[in-house]
Amino acid sequence: MMKIRRGAAVIFSALVFFGLMAALPAQAQSGAQSGAQSAAQSVNKAAKRDVFEVRDVAVDVTAETAAKAREKALAQGEREAFRRLVTRLTLSPEQDGGEVSLPQDISTLVKDFQVLEEKTSAVRYLATLVYRFKPRLVRKYFIDSYMAFAETPSKPVLVLPVFQAAGARLLFDDPNPWRDAWAVRPDTGGLVPMVLPKGDLADISLIGAEQAVDGDMQRLSAVARRYGAGDTLVVQAIQGMDSRGLATLEVFMTRYGTAQVEQTVVKSYASRAGETLSGLLRRAADDLARRVEDNWKRDNLLEFGRQAVIAVRLSIGGLGEWVGLKRILAGIAVIRRADPVLLSRGEVVVNLHYIGDPDQLSLALEQEDLILSRENGEWIITPAAGAVGIPEKKS
Repeated sequence: MMKIRRGAAVIFSALVFFGLMAALPAQAQSGAQSGAQSAAQSVNKAAKRDVFEVRDVAVDVTAETAAKAREKALAQGEREAFRRLVTRLTLSPEQDGGEVSLPQDISTLVKDFQVLEEKTSAVRYLATLVYRFKPRLVRKYFIDSYMAFAETPSKPVLVLPVFQAAGARLLFDDPNPWRDAWAVRPDTGGLVPMVLPKGDLADISLIGAEQAVDGDMQRLSAVARRYGAGDTLVVQAIQGMDSRGLATLEVFMTRYGTAQVEQTVVKSYASRAGETLSGLLRRAADDLARRVEDNWKRDNLLEFGRQAVIAVRLSIGGLGEWVGLKRILAGIAVIRRADPVLLSRGEVVVNLHYIGDPDQLSLALEQEDLILSRENGEWIITPAAGAVGIPEKKS
């Protein structure tokens, strides 16, 4: 008989067990504001994840005894978790065509793990696990293995899938099989969280297919704000047919926003033998999502051989704001250290020790709603437009 335990939240120490609404366009209806705050909060909550934590690792092992099944399952789980971590942080070419090279003793890289749910019988062990890895040792493994990697998580990206067939462009209209293909993609836990709009009346009042394809920045920004997204990704898929009578796709993908230089990627896809239109669309969506991830990683690769320091001035509302800001800076991958050199009730001057170049530092700060700029010969950091400010440390 299977024993079931849910939400056990049991954390095992690795040392013991292993030895995150501005104004809308004038044309938008007031209903666009309804639910906007909750939608943005939901997206940001999902985006604020520890990049060294891998969740929802499912294991199911049968062995001679429950104890042996559990032992094998946990070993299997840690390997799967580390494989996902490598996929999350490294470029696709580094992953050897999908085959991720794993170290022999992964347990030394594990900080701890958590059992979310487990079932046991006399010879079988099933569980859903969460693994957390040691950042310093994982970085050392990547460096020793000559693997380029990134750690900076992007703000959520709002995906607007526009499907064009027989001259008609569809975004929120049904049916839109291209939107369906993006909707069924699982959350891979990558550095770029991708979200789809609900397609409700508020969204429809904000933007349509033609406006999305034309790159209407006012409307793109408005719908992105509704979901707390940093950028919008317009993916226009045009359905065609080849000489065999099979479906083809020509896709134009453009990312709009502040995170990257605006660029359009054009990609063509042909149906494989026996592949349905829905299968072709899903394959194209998966491939494009990987490209978005890899483009982000390339812009944020950690360059340990390039280290610099700049003095930055920040206005603060008190000591509590400084403590909150210091916590944010400490969590940014490219920042190695933040040393205060002048601290008063209204401002602080900090020496920021970082790796990479100033553009990379600026991009990383933007993901935390902080803008790095240069005024009158000095560097300053200010909250991004629409940001609520720097959070104080919670007591």
